Amino acid sequence: MISISLPVKKESWATMSFASTLYLCPVLDILLAKIPDQWRPEIRLGLQEALVNAAKHGNNLDPSKQVSVQFSVTDNLYTWIITDQGIGFKPNYSCSNAPEDLLPPEESERGRGLCLLHQIFDRVHWNQQGTQLRLSKRVKREQTIWR
Repeated sequence: MISISLPVKKESWATMSFASTLYLCPVLDILLAKIPDQWRPEIRLGLQEALVNAAKHGNNLDPSKQVSVQFSVTDNLYTWIITDQGIGFKPNYSCSNAPEDLLPPEESERGRGLCLLHQIFDRVHWNQQGTQLRLSKRVKREQTIWR
C-alpha cells in the first residue's frame, strides 16, 4: 500500500510512504512526475537504487516496516529525503573522495550503489543514524525557443 500527502503550495514538501518492497514502479512514477523528461532516466536509476537500499538493506524487506520519502521541488532544485526503519549504517567513505574511488573491488557483488548515487545527485547525505538519506539534484529546464 502506498500513502501520499500532496503539497498545498508549490514550495512545500510532499510525503509518501510504502511497505518495504522491491516493487517500486508506482512509487518511482509518482516521484518522477515533475522531473523534466531529459533527466528522468538518470534520476529514476538513482532513486531506484536509494529506495531498494532502504527497503532491502535498511528494512530487510520486512513488510511491517515502512520506507518514507519526502520530496520537494523549488525552482530547479529537486530534493528527496528517504527514511527507513532499520538499525542504520555508517558509510565507509569520506565525502572528499572522488566517486570513482568509492567503487568496490571488481570481485565484490555489492557496493556500487553508493558510487552511483554520487554520480547522479549533486548532494548525497546520510543522517548520523544512517537511516535517512537526503538526495538533491539541480536541473535546468529546457527553454523553448520561439521562431
